[in-house]
Amino acid sequence: MCSHQPACPTADSPDHRTAVTVSAHPEQGWSLLCNGTIVFDDTGELLPDGRVVGPHRPSLALAVAA
Repeated sequence: MCSHQPACPTADSPDHRTAVTVSAHPEQGWSLLCNGTIVFDDTGELLPDGRVVGPHRPSLALAVAA
């Protein structure tokens, strides 16, 4: 799908989210990357082969005051 040089990482690559955005829809909360991955504002993803990657928000440790 990627036609520019250097080519973007494939959807199976660990750095696949660094691919170029070809269509952004911030009003709907998603963007299409040139490697076919759809990324959502909540950090979830839909890969070109149909696999779903759930949101991967960092967990925050709660500090308890002593």
